[in-house]
Amino acid sequence: MQERHIEARLKKETERLGGIALKLVCPGMAGVPDRLVLLPGGVALFAELKAPGKKPRPLQIKRKKQLERLGFKVYVIDSYKGIEAFLREVSG
Repeated sequence: MQERHIEARLKKETERLGGIALKLVCPGMAGVPDRLVLLPGGVALFAELKAPGKKPRPLQIKRKKQLERLGFKVYVIDSYKGIEAFLREVSG
C-alpha cells in the first residue's frame, strides 16, 4: 500500500465525520505534516502520513516537536487501522 492511498482514505473518512483534511504545502518550510485535519467543534490536528512500516524523517520529527511545543497534536499514521484509531480518538 502506498502513502497516497492512506492519505486519500484519511481525507474521505474525515469528510464523513463532517470535517476537512487540508493538504499542507509550506514553501520555505520543509518537513511539515501532510494534512491539517479540521473537525467540528473547532478541533485542529496535524497528520503525517507514511506508507506502512515507514518512519518520519529527522526533519519531520523536528517539525512534529515544534508543533507539539505550540500545543498542537501531531499524529503519524501508516495504515487504514491507524486512520480508524486516530479518528476514534479525536472525534469521540
